[in-house]
This record gives sequence, structure tokens and C-alpha cells, in this order.
Amino acid sequence: MMSTTTTSVKCPICDQPAVPAYKPFCSSRHRDRDLLQWLGEGYRIPGRAISQTGLDSAEDAD
Repeated sequence: MMSTTTTSVKCPICDQPAVPAYKPFCSSRHRDRDLLQWLGEGYRIPGRAISQTGLDSAEDAD
């Protein structure tokens, strides 16, 4: 007989069990909160600075 394992998904914001309608979140409030983090660049990964010179130069317009 094959064993089945159940993985319970938890809300990444509050660690409560996820609700199927809002998976992986527990509520629409937490889903919206996560979306606002993305839109507000709250999940940025630091990287090296990009030089602004030459980005809009005519040489690149080929």
C-alpha cells in the first residue's frame, strides 16, 4: 500500500494554515498585504549600483 503524506501550507505572513481560496495565504488581507510589498519594492534584493551614464545614449539606438 502506498503511503500518502499531507503537507500543510502555512501563511508566510502569520504562520496560520492557508485557506484554499487564498493559498498560500490565510486571508485576502494577507494576500493583499503581500501584493503591496511587491508593488512597493519591499522585496528588493540588494545588488551593485548601475551607472546612469550612457543608458540613453544615441550609440545604443541602432
